[in-house]
Amino acid sequence: MLKSLLLGSVLGAWAAFAAPTMAQTTVTPDQIKEDANDPYEDINRAFFGLNEVLDDIFLRPAAVTYRAVIPQYGRDRVRNVLNNLDSPVVFANDVLQGEGDRAGTTVMRFLLNSTFGVLGIWDVATDWGFPFHDEDFGQTLAVWGVDEGPYWYVPLLGPSNPRDSVGRLVDIGLDPVTYVTWGDDYEWVPFARTAINIIDLRSRNIETLDAIERDSIDYYASVRSLYRQFRKDAINNGEPSADLPEFDANIR
Repeated sequence: MLKSLLLGSVLGAWAAFAAPTMAQTTVTPDQIKEDANDPYEDINRAFFGLNEVLDDIFLRPAAVTYRAVIPQYGRDRVRNVLNNLDSPVVFANDVLQGEGDRAGTTVMRFLLNSTFGVLGIWDVATDWGFPFHDEDFGQTLAVWGVDEGPYWYVPLLGPSNPRDSVGRLVDIGLDPVTYVTWGDDYEWVPFARTAINIIDLRSRNIETLDAIERDSIDYYASVRSLYRQFRKDAINNGEPSADLPEFDANIR
């Protein structure tokens, strides 16, 4: 919903690039929609509007309260635990992408943080030369050459596409937590984990999202553009810009 998982500068760069062409060619709305690879834009905008209402009523206030009640130190410990729980899925996708060094880093992070870091509360692995990185099956499919498909906006979950949507489902299947908590009194754990993950991510992006919404000519188009930029950086194992909000395509 954050994304619900973002910049006026992106739109400005687009305008600077497109202006000479537009001076010579008349571009129709249908052509713009085709270039955006957003054939379901009308429906997507409706879902986007719904998510914005839900964000204003529920998620943003929850994120503001979370940040007001829990100090930065505590929120960092929560994020560390969530990252540590993601390690098995990250490792699986490291292997599937043929990233041996990164797979080794993920294993070392999990072992060090689960022991010396007390179940991941402290990220000692980063201090010892094993920095965090994220991977998901949507990225794996991209590495395998699968096209992302059309852009769509998923109710409650935010921006996505067929490739990332399939990736999300596969990652749920790869996650040991799915099976450890299945069919017993702990089935609530994955839902609680997801809720905390979403609220934590939203709390870390309050100012960024507010600024993007305030400065954007078209907030929906900005989210669409920045989501693709964020995912492209992730697929290429690059560090996303500090100005980009954290779009987690694999919130588990």
